[in-house]
Amino acid sequence: MDGKSLTPQEEKLKQLKEILPEVFAEGKIDWEKLQATLGENINFNNERYVLNWAGKSESFKVLQTPTTKTLEPVKEESENFDETENIFIEGENLEVLKVLQKSYFGKVKMIYIDPPYNTGNDSFIYPDKFSETKGEYEKRVGDKDEDGFLTKDGMFRKNSKENGQYHSNWLNMMYPRLFLAKNLLRQDGVIFVSIDDNEVHNLRLVMNEIFGEENCIGTVCWKNKYGAGAKTKGFIDVHEYILCYSKTEIQNIESILTKEQSKVYDKSRDERYESRGGFVTQPLMTNSLDDRENLQYSIEFNGEIISPRKQWVWGKKRLIEAIEKNEVVFKKKKNEEYSVRAKVYLKDINGRIRKGKPLSLLNGPFNQEGTKEVEELLGPNIFSFPKPASLINFFFGFTINEKDDLDGIYLDFFAGSSVSAHAVMDLNKEDGGKRKYICVQLPELCDPKKEAFKAGYKTIAEIAKERIRRAGKKIQEELEAEKEKKNGELDLEPTEEKNIDLGFKVLKLTESNFKQWQQTQNKDAKELEEQMRLFVDPVSESATTEKMLYELLLKSGKDLNSKVEHKQNYYCVNGNELVLMLEKATQEIIEKVISEQPQKVIALDKLFKGNDQLKTNTVLQMKDSGIEFKTI
Repeated sequence: MDGKSLTPQEEKLKQLKEILPEVFAEGKIDWEKLQATLGENINFNNERYVLNWAGKSESFKVLQTPTTKTLEPVKEESENFDETENIFIEGENLEVLKVLQKSYFGKVKMIYIDPPYNTGNDSFIYPDKFSETKGEYEKRVGDKDEDGFLTKDGMFRKNSKENGQYHSNWLNMMYPRLFLAKNLLRQDGVIFVSIDDNEVHNLRLVMNEIFGEENCIGTVCWKNKYGAGAKTKGFIDVHEYILCYSKTEIQNIESILTKEQSKVYDKSRDERYESRGGFVTQPLMTNSLDDRENLQYSIEFNGEIISPRKQWVWGKKRLIEAIEKNEVVFKKKKNEEYSVRAKVYLKDINGRIRKGKPLSLLNGPFNQEGTKEVEELLGPNIFSFPKPASLINFFFGFTINEKDDLDGIYLDFFAGSSVSAHAVMDLNKEDGGKRKYICVQLPELCDPKKEAFKAGYKTIAEIAKERIRRAGKKIQEELEAEKEKKNGELDLEPTEEKNIDLGFKVLKLTESNFKQWQQTQNKDAKELEEQMRLFVDPVSESATTEKMLYELLLKSGKDLNSKVEHKQNYYCVNGNELVLMLEKATQEIIEKVISEQPQKVIALDKLFKGNDQLKTNTVLQMKDSGIEFKTI
C-alpha cells in the first residue's frame, strides 16, 4: 500500500484500457492509434469551443495530486457512534474528497452544495499565486492557532472584484472539487449546486465541461426573497439558482409536489378525501389514433352512448371498473358532447403523496424560513443566510428513473450549518426512509465579535454539529408526540415504528498514521540515512489502533460504516472481505486469520520485527490459501 488516495487519472486510464486497449503502448496512450481508432472524432485543431481561465492547468494538477491524509474518529463529539451511519467530517473539503475517493467511488445518490457565491466579499481557499508550490500551499492551509484550529488569515484569501483574477480564482477553487465530486456519484446520481448571478454563467460552463452538457437536468430559478431592497440601482434581486446535473443521462425525474401544486388537488373532493386527499382530473379521450382497436369503443352513461372522436386512453374493462368505483368524472360541454376524465388523487393507494414533474421556477421557501429554523434551534444571529431545510428536502426527494430509493447516501461538502443533514433526517421522518448523509465542513474560526463566538462556538464546524444534535432531538420529540397522539400512551420509544437514525459519527481530517517516504534532494547521504532510520518503524508516534483501523479501511476502499468485528488480536471487516492485524502476530494468530478465509489481509510490518521466519511463513501460507497479503 502506498498510503495515497485514488487519483482521477488512474481511474480514467483504467476505464480507457478496458474499452480501448488497442490504443495503449507500454502503458501510455498512443495518439496516432487513438486517432486511427476514432477517426475524425479526434480534433487536434486548436480553434475550438473551450472554457479557459488563468490557472486552469494548475487546478488540474491540484485534483490529480493524491493525498496521504486520513480521517480520525472522534467519538466524544459523536452521537451514537457505533450504531449510526451518518457522517460528519471536519476538514478542508478538497482533501476530504480525495480521501473519500476509494471508499465512496460511485456510491453517492445525491450531492447538494452551497459554495461561496463570489460576491466580492467572500473568503475561500485558492492558490494565492499560480507559481505557489504544493508545499507552500499546504503549509499555508495548514496554519493553525495556539489551540490547533485552522487560522482564517493563513488559510483563506479574500477574492475582491478589484482582483485581476476575480473569476479565475473562484473557478480554480470550484473545478477540482466538482471534478472529484462527480467520481463519488452513482451512475444515476444527481448533483445540485446553489449559486447567484455573480457566477451562474461560469458555473454552468464548468458543469457542462465536467458532467457533460447532455447531463444538464435543468436550472431552477428559486425565488427566495419577498422584494426588499428598493435602494438598489437596478432590479431588486429576489432569486438565486440551483443547477442540476446527473452523472449519466437519466430517463425521468419527478419531485415532491410544491405547496402550489398540492393546493390544486384540494379543489375537488369526494368520499376518499380522508384517505387519499383531493383530486385533479385528466382526459380519457385522446386525439391520437393508432391500430389498437381495443381502444376504439363506445360506452353508455345516463342512457346516452358516448364515443371518442378517435380513441380512449384505457381499454374498456379498465374504464368500466373505474366508473363503477366513482373514479371517473363526466361533464357535458356546450356542444352537448361529454368530457370524460379520470380522477388523479393527491395520495396513491398506499397513502403516499403523489410526485410530479419539477418546475424550473420555485416560488419559496424563503430565506426567512432558514433563518427561523436556526434561531429556533441555536438562538439568534448564530449563522448567516442558512438555506431552508425544506428547500434541500425538495431536491433530495426527487425520484430518478422512477426508482423511489429511500436508502441512498447524500453528500454536502460545503456543509455550513449542516442544513443537508437536517433535511435528510426530516425526509426519513416523513417516509421512514434509511437515507444517510455525509457532511463536510472546514473548522473555520468564528469572528470573535459575532454572536456565535460569544455563544461559545469557536468554529463553524461546532455550529454545524450542534445543529444536527438539536435538530435530531427536535425530530425525536416530534416522533414521540405523534406516537402519543396515535396510541394514547406515554413514554414510548420514538424509534419503535420509524427507526430513524438521528446520530452521527464525527471524523476529522488529519495527517497519516504512517510515515511517508520523502524524496531526498541531490541524494544527500545524511537525509537518506535519516529517512532510513525513521522507516525502521513506519508507524507515527501519535498513531493508535483505532486511528490506524479507520485509515486502513479508507485506503482499502472500505466505507466508514463497514462492519468491523474485533477478534483476538485482529479485526474482521465486512465478514471475510478484509482482516487487519494491528496488535500482535504469532503462528497461532496467523492460523486463526487464515481460517477466516479472508479475501485480503493487511498487517503491520513491525509485528514481525525480529522474527523474519514467521513473516516468510505467513507470506507462503497466505499465498497457498489464495489470500492477498500485504504489510505496512
